[in-house]
Amino acid sequence: MEQKFCQSCGMPLAEEILGTNADGSKNSEYCIYCYKDGAFTGDFTMEQMAEYCSMFVEEYNKNTGKNLSACEYKEELLKFFPSLKRWNGDDANLPHANHPLKKLFIEEVNALGLPNLHVDNLYVLQGSFINQPYNINGNMVKLLDDNATYWGNQVIKDDSRCYGIACCEQFILVSEYGKDGADAELIMLKNRKFT
Repeated sequence: MEQKFCQSCGMPLAEEILGTNADGSKNSEYCIYCYKDGAFTGDFTMEQMAEYCSMFVEEYNKNTGKNLSACEYKEELLKFFPSLKRWNGDDANLPHANHPLKKLFIEEVNALGLPNLHVDNLYVLQGSFINQPYNINGNMVKLLDDNATYWGNQVIKDDSRCYGIACCEQFILVSEYGKDGADAELIMLKNRKFT
């Protein structure tokens, strides 16, 4: 069986990571990280997409046996991307509308009033990729669903620690951690009010 790749980021496609159309059905051309509810999750240029994907070079190296730097991986992506539908077609025919829930999450995150926390963009992230254990009342607890997707981002603070943001329709989670997720602390878990 021929391997299919996301026509936006180039990730190998599997049933569990297929994007979704506006009616909720699966989309066979794009992954859930790039395409959700009938629209791209971010308005990237091809260069910006390659820059974003190059952050995951360690995962690529692990799966391919290569040992590329982020810069080398980005160069490979920029050679590969023109063969993908999102980057080789008429830009006007692609669904660039931002998801309305994403815009609402950005507003809500920025309204939390946490020092040095401001986001301009959120990305669709797999729960298993961002699901950190937190020490709550002496127990190590994970609060996200590994199999779900969340709107999220990472914001570097002034003290070299990072905020991690994960949003879904039910809540907004903000954590803080060091390099590679070390010493993760739960900063806020805010239930969202449905209006």
